[in-house]
Amino acid sequence: MIFDQARRTSNDKIVGVLRLLLGFVFFMAGILKVVVPFLGEAFAGQLNAANIPFQDLSLFVVPIVETVLGITLLFGIHVRLSAVVAASIMLVATYVHEVADDPLLFPLQPVEPIGPLVLLLGLAYLLWRGGGAWSIDLREIH
Repeated sequence: MIFDQARRTSNDKIVGVLRLLLGFVFFMAGILKVVVPFLGEAFAGQLNAANIPFQDLSLFVVPIVETVLGITLLFGIHVRLSAVVAASIMLVATYVHEVADDPLLFPLQPVEPIGPLVLLLGLAYLLWRGGGAWSIDLREIH
C-alpha cells in the first residue's frame, strides 16, 4: 500500500526526460568507475582524500549501486525510492568535493561540488513528482 502511494506519478514528459537523463548519468557513472582505470583510481583517491570509512567496500559497492540506480531510473521503477538512495550518494559526493581539493581526483568534473548539487536538485524534483512519462511506475499504478 505505501509503495503504491510512493509510485504515484503523472504522465509528465518533463519529469520523464529528467528521469531518463538522471538515469543515464548514474548508469554511466557506475559503469565508468569499473571499466575506465583512471576513473576508478580517481574514485579511490577521492575516498582516501575524504577519509571515507570502508573504502575497499565502497570501491566495490558504490559503482554497483550507481549502475542499479541508473537502471531503475531509466525504466522508472520505484523512482522515489531510487531518488532517495541516489540523493544519499550525492550528499556524500558533495562532502567529498568539499574536503578533497586535488583537481587530479576529479578528472571529468570541477573540484567544486557543482555536479552533485545539480543532481541533488534533479533528484529532489523526482522525489516530489515521481517517475513521470514512460515510467513503469506510471503504467503499474494507473
